Amino acid sequence: MSLLGRAAEPPANTPRFPGAPGHVESYFLRANDPTRPRALWLKATILAPLDGPPVAETWLIWFDGEANRTFAAKRTLPLDAAMFRATSAGADVRIADWALRLGDDGAGKGSLDSTQGTATFELGWRRAESAVAAPLSIFPWRVLREGPFPKSKLLTPEPYLVFSGSLSVPLQSGTLGERETVTLDGWIGMQGHNWGKEHAFEYAWGQCLFPAAGGEPAAMVEAFTGRVRVAGQTSPRLSAAIVRRGEREYRFDRVFDFWKQEAHVTSTRWTLRLAGPDAELRLRMDATTRPFACLGYESPDHTLAYCFNSKLAEVLLEVQPRGESAFTCRSAHGGALELLRRERDSRLTVI
Repeated sequence: MSLLGRAAEPPANTPRFPGAPGHVESYFLRANDPTRPRALWLKATILAPLDGPPVAETWLIWFDGEANRTFAAKRTLPLDAAMFRATSAGADVRIADWALRLGDDGAGKGSLDSTQGTATFELGWRRAESAVAAPLSIFPWRVLREGPFPKSKLLTPEPYLVFSGSLSVPLQSGTLGERETVTLDGWIGMQGHNWGKEHAFEYAWGQCLFPAAGGEPAAMVEAFTGRVRVAGQTSPRLSAAIVRRGEREYRFDRVFDFWKQEAHVTSTRWTLRLAGPDAELRLRMDATTRPFACLGYESPDHTLAYCFNSKLAEVLLEVQPRGESAFTCRSAHGGALELLRRERDSRLTVI
């Protein structure tokens, strides 16, 4: 039966793990201080290798751009000790003392240990009152989200969340056990969900929110540039983006139109030019002077990719709609930037 003949597509946060080997799946949250270069990133993962028992992973990174440091930690437990369950509001995730209630009115708490000490968090969040906050998929067709290609899927159930709560992280220097407590009052961010048979071969992914200010409506951008492996060959770079501004949405998702895209990716910066049916886009995300964390992403076949992760990128977005006035959005330190590649950087510890 074709995808069009199936029942309704599952809600965005429904777990996709089929209970069989050969699957990786993650839920992730980020929260950015709207006025200072500080951000929190949380992730909960299922990894079901082709051989061996499945595991659940928890990840936490605290990005402090003022001190130019990160606190990054990961924990791995048997999947039997975890729960990933769909609910009417979204999903519930429980791994050891982590509890995430995912949805547009959600909450989470937990802790994570590292050699630097223990970090703890207790958060609440709500969907922002803006059209920008509606769930989105950067894949334009259902067959891309449910079919065999690409092997890695991505949805953004919550593109624009407002956070409250607190985080406690070890101090960079000082007496062991000393901690800094951070209040997340009015921080902004998002929640994503991805899954598949493996991690992508290579990608740059970014997302940024631009809150309403000075009479301008709220806006956001989410975009990717990636390469995939097909029949043992590596594809050219494929790119797509979605821009929302107030009630308007501009889609740049014709990923196979190589003549209307131009992408450049370095170890810390990504620039993108795309042309769509109703607008042209230029995007620059730059974290050259910001702290990064390096995450080791294992696929079910045990191959390893390295994700260079910053949530403090500087962002410049320029959009020229056809027949309308151009607009520009800037963020000094609010961009989520992830650069996945197959080579590690010896200067960074792999988490």
